[in-house]
Amino acid sequence: MPENIYTRVRAAVVDALRQTVPDLPAEAAARVEVSPARDPAHGDMATNAAMVCAKAARLPPAKLAGALAEALNGGADVLRAEPAGPGFVNLHLRLDALLATIPAVLREEEAFGDSTIGGGQPVNVEYVSANPTGPMHIGHCRGAVVGDALANLMRKAGFAVTKEYYINDAGAQVAALAWAAYWRYLQALGTALTEEAFAQATPTGLQYKGEYLIPVGEALRDKFGPSLAGPGATAADPALWFDTVRDFAVSAMMDSIRDDLGALGVSFDVFTSERALVERGEADRVVERLRAEGLVYEGVLDPPKGKIPEDWEPREQTLFRATRFGDDVDRPLRKSDGSNTYFSNDIANHADKMERGAELMIDVWGADHGGYVSRMKAAVRALAGNSRARLEIVLCQIVHVLRAGEPVRMSKRAGTYVTLADLLEWVGRDAVRFTMLTRKADAQMEFDLDAVVAQTRENPVYYVQYAHARCRSVLRLATESYDVSHAALAKAPLDSLGTDAELATIRRLAAWPRTVEGAALAQEPHRIAFFLYDLAADFHTMWNRGRDDSTLRFLQADRPAETMARLALVAATAIVIRSGLAVLGVAPVEEMR
Repeated sequence: MPENIYTRVRAAVVDALRQTVPDLPAEAAARVEVSPARDPAHGDMATNAAMVCAKAARLPPAKLAGALAEALNGGADVLRAEPAGPGFVNLHLRLDALLATIPAVLREEEAFGDSTIGGGQPVNVEYVSANPTGPMHIGHCRGAVVGDALANLMRKAGFAVTKEYYINDAGAQVAALAWAAYWRYLQALGTALTEEAFAQATPTGLQYKGEYLIPVGEALRDKFGPSLAGPGATAADPALWFDTVRDFAVSAMMDSIRDDLGALGVSFDVFTSERALVERGEADRVVERLRAEGLVYEGVLDPPKGKIPEDWEPREQTLFRATRFGDDVDRPLRKSDGSNTYFSNDIANHADKMERGAELMIDVWGADHGGYVSRMKAAVRALAGNSRARLEIVLCQIVHVLRAGEPVRMSKRAGTYVTLADLLEWVGRDAVRFTMLTRKADAQMEFDLDAVVAQTRENPVYYVQYAHARCRSVLRLATESYDVSHAALAKAPLDSLGTDAELATIRRLAAWPRTVEGAALAQEPHRIAFFLYDLAADFHTMWNRGRDDSTLRFLQADRPAETMARLALVAATAIVIRSGLAVLGVAPVEEMR
């Protein structure tokens, strides 16, 4: 991967450090960062090198900063370096070094910003993983977008990523789905059994009443006729129908979920079934593996903290020594009746990922699963032993949907919540995906249906797509008189570029590779959305300042060299916007009315 300006300047800073402090420890040099300057008046970049290396150098930060600035002055990329504050060094780049970003973008096109920082490390990103008991809802949507964008981002940063959906198709919720689907089946047969009577006869109650199960019941009738029902279309012995209806309903729900996710632009490399893992004995196998390592024992958990429920009683269970691995209590793997807990199944799931080669596992969960994080991380630490395998959790907070300033709470189809299909119908895929990434995942957000379709600067997806459309309009107009191929523009002389607005845009483009790496390592795809908004703002500023009597100063017939330079900058901006939108899973817009 070609070097970018940030990696080159950082290498120059580290070289200057080693000249100043010959015995500088490698761990100190590894902490050196080069970042964009907060104020362009202070330079193009700044480095913390003197601050993080002062102790190792046995020098005051300000003194080390002065020596470092002197060593950096007049380098290949750095024209001038100045010590600042308690130990920072501000860096003013040579103009040609900064301008070199433009032909680099034009040569590499959307691959500009691709990185090898991931080193091909196998990463498994698991997201959505909803119970297949109903349509995708707004909560699933945020996790789907965050997980998908994170996986795209990490691939761009050089990780070998597998996108995975873990199907929670075992346990009580799926049993409840089977009973609800069976009720819709009996309805399709014309049963006289009332909903209340049926609900009282089930071990789960009638938990899923949304209309989305009506087609499932009708499909069961069409395929099996009355063979699954008792006389008069009443409920038959579950032993005669339960497995069939459960499997049919789960398959139908997963088809619906895949359709919803496909409409959102989300696809997966792997679907893993919890029930298949259990039926293969993987959960039992992982419990015995932990037992063989002395990490499982039979015991009684302490009573829950706070007010003790009236029905609580001490029960002997099979427990995992989670406290050895950072958890606050040991955790049950098997209940007092000998059946495995959900935790056992989840451990088996992560053991399976590790056996398939995953070194870094990232799970994207709803914030309501926050209490589950410590035990799952403890389990993975126990499984990993001395290997590189580790687990990271990204928690997504709740999303509140608003219309005209009021909460939107229900979907007719689902009965109790806003579905993903509803949201996509109201505002479209691009608005959903980009907006979900305009906040950090663990921050609550309001999804304002009116705001996300508004054609204003306050609507980030519109603002960014409009910048791309403006770039494309300039290039379309220019094709009448100029060769605007990337190859031709990459050879254009750029020395005429130099206005504040142009330099701000170029600095932003130069920071794209650094942004990709930083966002990937921090597992924060929202940084890409923020970057794109800032780049769009830079471009819109350049656009607005480039008008003269409503004629775009990008194109000046009497100044072809300057025009080619500006076209090169416009084309490079469009490329980086497309590259960033691809990470987010959002389409670039060619033209806006």
